[in-house]
Amino acid sequence: MDKNTATNSSILRNRMIGVYKKARDARMDFNIFIGILCKPLLMILPAVCITCLIVSCNRKQNTSQKIFRYNQPEGIASLDPAFAKNQSIMWAVHQLYNTLVEVDDELQVKPSLCRYWRISDDRLTYTFILHNDIFFHDDPVFPGGKGRKMTASDVAYSLERITDKHTASPGAWIFNDRIAADHGFIAVDDTTFQLTLKKPFNPILGILSMQYCSIIPREAVEKYGDDFRRHPVGTGPFRFTLWEEGQTLLLAKNNNYFEKDSLGKQLPYIDGVKVVFLDSKATEFLEFRQGKLDFVNDIDASFKDEVLTKKGELRKDWQGRIVLNKHTFLNTEYLGILMDSANPLVKDSPLRLKDIRKAINYGFDRRKMVMYLRNSLGTPAENGFIPAGLPSYNDSATYGYHYDVAKARQLLAAAGFPDGKGLPQIKLLTIPVYAELGSFVARQLEDIGIRVQVEVVQKSLLLEQTAKSQALFFRGSWMADYPDAENYLGVFYGKNPAPPNYTRYHNPAYDQLYEAALTERNDSMRIEMYRKLDRMIIADAPIVPLWYDMVIRLVQPNVKRFTTNSLNMLELRKVNIE
Repeated sequence: MDKNTATNSSILRNRMIGVYKKARDARMDFNIFIGILCKPLLMILPAVCITCLIVSCNRKQNTSQKIFRYNQPEGIASLDPAFAKNQSIMWAVHQLYNTLVEVDDELQVKPSLCRYWRISDDRLTYTFILHNDIFFHDDPVFPGGKGRKMTASDVAYSLERITDKHTASPGAWIFNDRIAADHGFIAVDDTTFQLTLKKPFNPILGILSMQYCSIIPREAVEKYGDDFRRHPVGTGPFRFTLWEEGQTLLLAKNNNYFEKDSLGKQLPYIDGVKVVFLDSKATEFLEFRQGKLDFVNDIDASFKDEVLTKKGELRKDWQGRIVLNKHTFLNTEYLGILMDSANPLVKDSPLRLKDIRKAINYGFDRRKMVMYLRNSLGTPAENGFIPAGLPSYNDSATYGYHYDVAKARQLLAAAGFPDGKGLPQIKLLTIPVYAELGSFVARQLEDIGIRVQVEVVQKSLLLEQTAKSQALFFRGSWMADYPDAENYLGVFYGKNPAPPNYTRYHNPAYDQLYEAALTERNDSMRIEMYRKLDRMIIADAPIVPLWYDMVIRLVQPNVKRFTTNSLNMLELRKVNIE
């Protein structure tokens, strides 16, 4: 054997041992183990062995196992729910963990780890009665490697951990100034958990459905420490198997999962989940076309015209080959305007004038923008900041902005700039993916005399500048953390910092009504209060709403019961693959 062959053999042996140990420790299914092992080994095996290995790998992978495959181009930074701050982490965490309550496809809060809950008359204490037969995943952290029963102490620990400064969770804000300091989270007994608020806060159940609030065992955090981010232990429908960061994440079916379908069959139906990390959307789409991925989330601008008509429907040559899923998405895209009058950027800007801000809102065609630049994927934001999909949204409301050139010119003249004469140029900051949209708005505004310079910056820089009040006019979006309009209205609450109040909007009358809405018990009255708050935002125009977003998914025809919801959560419990 020559030197190169000996080296390759050593690499092969070491990799097989390493991957096997991970598979053994995680109790990985053998077929999944073979699948993750084979592909990298083809790069290092002597040529004479490749054919044999391919035959072996293919034989092992041609089983009846049903593995759901998807791509996560943004990568996954952690599998610790305390850090579930973006969609890529939330999707993975949702497969591994459960929360006390969850949101269904109709945006209604329903029990999950709890059987039911009670609310005290003063609406301060929430008592949750838990299931008594839910177990954590099998893991070496437990005696004998057997997952133990989940109790109310686990719930108290998990929620307290979010607020612990040592955890440094980006989700700590969800309980800020809301939970009673000395008795906020109490395990009354093994199956009874109590949460106590400082003052009534109606959206608290929605907050408890967030992935931040996933229930974890203390033993796992204490044993794995910082490595808990890549060694998750939960109660969810799938259990952790293997994570080769930047390459593959594998999850296997939790055979002890507690949920069943309406016929009494245990969930989930599929045997596992495979996540890959292709950073190119073009490559992702190619893999999907070749049947190597089961779905694609959203459609990249580079091939949306190939797949969709301008009305947002599948073109004829794609019909029958793929399935298009569309659903309202609780996400509002907008342009933000800094409102802090003490900031030098605002003092010297024409955007300090309400009439100029309103002229911008009237000065471009949202409907044309959504149709031609987004292939009708979304709804023109002509009805306020609260998006379509929430009860507080009212598509018949008379407030909101639509395309009206005459009105825009009238407002410009009222502000002292007839036809834009003497109006300084305004700089709009946006990110590369929205550069074309920014240019569209700028071109239309130029026709009425408002000159806008579009400056494209990286997303990280834009986030930094908006957080530090260094961006006067900027592209933004707000995706719901939980299904309550309060989550949108809090963006303009004067006592909130940035985030979420990136515009530094402050209106005492708004703040007073916002605080009153939080304690209103009557749902109909609270919804009307929410709508009034939305009208106040539109009247003051600290933002330029663009469109209410839409969930877009391309799905393989053999994937069944793959539902879509307004939070764009990846729900795989009831998915089946034929």
